[in-house]
Amino acid sequence: MAQPLAERLRPKTLDDYIGQKHLVGQGAVLRKMIDSGRIASFILWGPPGVGKTTLAQIIANKLETPFYTLSAVTSGVKDVREVIDKAKSNRFFSQSSPILFIDEIHRFSKSQQDSLLGAVEKGVVTLIGATTENPSFEVIRPLLSRCQLYVLKSLERDDLIELIHNALTKDVILKEKNIEISEYDAILRYSGGDARKLLNIIELVVDAEGDEEKIVITDEKVVDRLQQNPLAYDKDGEMHYDIISAFIKSIRGSDPDGAIYWLARMVEGGEDPAFIARRLVISASEDIGLANPNALLIANAAFDAVMKIGWPEGRIPLAEATVYLANSPKSNSAYMAINSALELVQESGNLPVPLHLRNAPTKLMKELGYGNNYKYSHNYKNNFAPQQYLPDEVKNSRLWHPQGNAQEEKMKQQLDKLWGEKYKQ
Repeated sequence: MAQPLAERLRPKTLDDYIGQKHLVGQGAVLRKMIDSGRIASFILWGPPGVGKTTLAQIIANKLETPFYTLSAVTSGVKDVREVIDKAKSNRFFSQSSPILFIDEIHRFSKSQQDSLLGAVEKGVVTLIGATTENPSFEVIRPLLSRCQLYVLKSLERDDLIELIHNALTKDVILKEKNIEISEYDAILRYSGGDARKLLNIIELVVDAEGDEEKIVITDEKVVDRLQQNPLAYDKDGEMHYDIISAFIKSIRGSDPDGAIYWLARMVEGGEDPAFIARRLVISASEDIGLANPNALLIANAAFDAVMKIGWPEGRIPLAEATVYLANSPKSNSAYMAINSALELVQESGNLPVPLHLRNAPTKLMKELGYGNNYKYSHNYKNNFAPQQYLPDEVKNSRLWHPQGNAQEEKMKQQLDKLWGEKYKQ
């Protein structure tokens, strides 16, 4: 049985590697490090199918050093220690440290990550980790501090077209066939910037054509084959993003039927329940927000319940939260406020904190006026005293604009009562 197309086309050198020019192009930081023959431990963070594993293997080949691979899905602390012991026995003074590549390192528990620390710090192994999740949240701080972090991007259109050309002209099987791609839109959209997904789509469509003398790949053929394929829901690919988009937009549009349908599509397609739950929490904050603060509590409770009871029962609290959020009044005022505030910060820079708002823990700070004339709100009627809370340069900026739902109307009335004209729209 022939290897999958993605495996047959896996590049062996940096010159054959497609994409990530900001890291491995001529003069780029990772390219310089590799060419020097001296690499430090690092973590590659990026979406699926952008070349993380391939890059690690190319580095190992280039340096001609022992290369060990662990998958965080199937390996435990014992496996980590065994590899470290092997690395110690293969480590010679004149050689580079053996490379330990850990795929999906974000799935390692704290104890598994702890077991790596000593070996990485002492140079027993050079760690290359790969993750699709934000390392700041998933990798323990001591390990992250011992590694450089490099961010890989989804492949761009030109990268994907180059990859298609390579597949049709260099692959030992496809180059013997008469294949023409007359339309690129569907194949590029469904790949979602994922090289592996792109090559799988090509292979799927070509195989479906059998022994046709000439194979013409069109948008219609790509869509048709993906719809017929029982694995058409690719939780790492383009359809993953389309369906979660439809799900969130149905909630935002107050359509519980649409929202529960797209939830069912994700459940049936094998989507990660934690991913769905995270999106519900985001929706509760972004689209419902202050119009119904209980929505965030419900979404968080659903997330917690799913983590406790697992699958398939976890679909029930997800459904409950979905219907509740879809039926809730909507407001994005908090979402818009933080975006406006970030834009203001980027435009105005690091403006000084007004003196009366500064902390004054020392005598010198007090002498410099820190904290002078600050009005402690609880010392005043209604626990309120008007004073300036923004830097002088932006003191008249309005960032939060209450919307017309019942909850925010009450907030607006309270602000009008306290501040007078300031919050009147």
